[in-house]
Formats: sequence, structure tokens, C-alpha cells
Amino acid sequence: MRKHLLIILGILVVAGAGFWLWLSAPDRAQLPLDAVTGKRPQITPPRIQTFPTIKVADAVGWPQGAAPTPAAGLRVKAFARGLDHPRWLYRLPNGDILVAETNSPPREGGGIAGIVMGHLMDKAGAGVPSANRITLLRDADGDGVAESRTVLLSGLNSPFGMALMGGYLYVGDTDALVRVPYKDGDTRITAKPETVIKLNPGGNHWARNVLAAPDGKTLFVTVGSSTNIAENGIEAEKFRANILQVYPEAKTFRIYAAGLRNPNGLAFEPHSGALWVTVNERDMLGSDLVPDYMTAVEMGDNFGWPWYYWGGYPDSRVDPGYPALQQYSKRPDYALGPHVAALGLAFAADAKLGPRFANGAFVGEHGSWNRVPVSGYKVIYVPFGDTGYPVKGARPVDVLTGFLNKDGAAQGRPVGVITDRTGGLLVADDVGNVIWRVSAAQ
Repeated sequence: MRKHLLIILGILVVAGAGFWLWLSAPDRAQLPLDAVTGKRPQITPPRIQTFPTIKVADAVGWPQGAAPTPAAGLRVKAFARGLDHPRWLYRLPNGDILVAETNSPPREGGGIAGIVMGHLMDKAGAGVPSANRITLLRDADGDGVAESRTVLLSGLNSPFGMALMGGYLYVGDTDALVRVPYKDGDTRITAKPETVIKLNPGGNHWARNVLAAPDGKTLFVTVGSSTNIAENGIEAEKFRANILQVYPEAKTFRIYAAGLRNPNGLAFEPHSGALWVTVNERDMLGSDLVPDYMTAVEMGDNFGWPWYYWGGYPDSRVDPGYPALQQYSKRPDYALGPHVAALGLAFAADAKLGPRFANGAFVGEHGSWNRVPVSGYKVIYVPFGDTGYPVKGARPVDVLTGFLNKDGAAQGRPVGVITDRTGGLLVADDVGNVIWRVSAAQ
């Protein structure tokens, strides 16, 4: 018995020593963030970690009268305040704005990993229960401030993406794609949500985005992986790390694209009509790897997760390997930088922010938790050309910054981005509990 206790004590001492070493000597970036962005980012040798680097901006909220800083020629004000963890936005045909007030469902498991994850979520402002509702905001007079709000739909399960198609409002719950009848002008829906397809819940990456196809017949649904690199086995990742194409009338689906660790934002590029997505890549390869990205997606694409990243670089941690996939792993179109947590995606088709922001993509970067120095925590813009792809050599342009204060604490964290009916850009801020509206200064 005494021998067993000594062994356990020794394990705890070693683990504790490793823990404090990890806290005192986190991996630091060796490249500037700009070097790991664009069409051809620098992909350096991985620095594999046993303990992840942790650098979380403490969530403190906005002081009275404070706001993010807009780019030159733009201005910002609050469209709506006092929300409960607003994550995702959707514009209805009549101009009303839907916001998913939501958060992660209760995390599975406990122990040390559960305690650490809970601590990180609290620090980042994500440790609050999910409101599980969709709220409707109406700016009837077009002054850029919502003067009324109503709860459109409640009783959901960590809702995220929303899409209107064929008389139904579709919602991506963490465990199912559901729908309810909707008619223009509705401010309250009491119908019980109907399940269209079930989605595999649990683990990491709970958010499910939804986008209706232009033909009005199918929908695209994002489902992130349950783990970092399939460490619980690839069978546990069934229908995860995918974009699914859903046939709602038949209540069936197929895998549209695979190998996407955590896909989030979905949007159709207005010139080419191509489907684009933002993706959060893997952790624990150092502060310079792997870049999160945005990319065009076609039916049958595979971006390599968990075996490969950035078009074929192998991840030696994944066992067993999959050598046959390497040559077929598609390289993403545009790197956004490592660990920026790219979530929101909106093209500037009907934005009225001036010629500088007339043709390109807005991306909400929620911000890193595992990079030194931190990355993200802002809204950026990537200039596109008429070909439907980023301009050659284009670098991200800051649109909205100042989410971190002078002490490095998070006053807010941007998530979903959409345009409103008058051409402004709306940004959901789930730490500040605000939706910001960016408009042209003139």
C-alpha cells in the first residue's frame, strides 16, 4: 500500500513539475503574425508540446462609454446592448436581425482536464450558461440602433447558425439541425422545433453553422471535430470535422467536404458564387502553427485533418497514419494567422463602407488562448479581386480593433459578422454582450 502511495505521489510531483514548467516557459512565436498569413504563409517545423501554451486574455467587459476602434474612414456605435453572450447573427428579408444568444453546452468529463478547461473558459468570458435562445432585433427607423427586441425562439440546445429557406427558419443546435415555420414579420415563434437531422454532439467545437444553398433545396451545415487531433480515435469523429450538405425534405445528408478541424463561417462569394468557409486549425504545435484559414470549398474536398495540415504537411502525432491521403489534401486558399480563432465570415456585397471595403471578406477573429503573444481579437478585411479570390499579395486590413485594453485584458471578443439592410457591418461581441455597428464616417 505504501509503495503504491509513493508511486502516485511521484507521478503527481512529476506532473506538477511539468505543469509549472509549462506555465513559466510557454512557447513563444518566432515569426511575426504577418509571416503566417496570406496565400503562401511560412510553415515552420512544428514544436510539439506535451502541455499546451496558455495565454488567455482575461475577460473584463467594456467600461462605460468605451467602444472598439474602427479603421480610418469608419465609425462604430452599439446596435444593441445588454445581450447574453451573443455569438451569431442573421439578417431576415425584412431587415430584422436575429442573434443567437448561446454558449457551449455543459462540458463532458471532469478531473484535472475538466478543471483546467473550466478555468480557461471563465477567464475568456465563456464560462456562463447558455441562454439557448434566438432574439429578434428591429431597427425600424434605420438609425443604426435596434429600438425593439423580442425573444423569437427559446428552449434550444446551444443554437448557433440560422438560415431561412422555403418558409422555415432552420437553426443549428449542437446536436441537431432543427426548423420552425416562419413568415415575414414574425416576432415570436411558439411552434416546437422539428428535427431535420441529428448531429453528433459532445467534446470540443460545439457550434453548428447553417447556410442555405442558392437553389433553395439544400443547406450546408458545419460540424467541428470533437478533439484536437482525433486523440480518442477516428471513429469518435464520425460526421465531425465536416461540412454536411442536408436535404431537408428527405431529412438526409451527405458529407460535402472533410478534413476541416473546426469550420465556422459560411458564405457565398458574390462574383464566383463559390462556397467559402473559415476554419480553426489544430493546437500544440507551437505559437507559429497551424494557421487558421479561409478557403473556397467544393464537393469532395478534403483538407487533411487530422493527418495533414496546409495541403500535406504531416502531423506525426496522429497514429495510425494515412499516407494515401497526403497527395489529396487540399491546400487552403488564404491563411489568417495561427490561433486567431477565425469565426465570422461575410462578404462585402452590399456593404457601404467606402471603396476600400467594397470587394472582399470580413472575418471576426475571436482571439487566441494558446499563443504568445496573443493573436486575433479583432475584425479584419481581406481584399478580393473580380476573380472571386483574394488579391495577389493581399494582407488582412484591420477593420475593428481595441478589443484588448492596454493591460491585455479582453473588453470584448468578436464573433459573427453580417451586413445590415443599410450597408453597415454588424459584429457580435460575446464578452461585451454588445452588437456593434460599423459604418462609413461620412
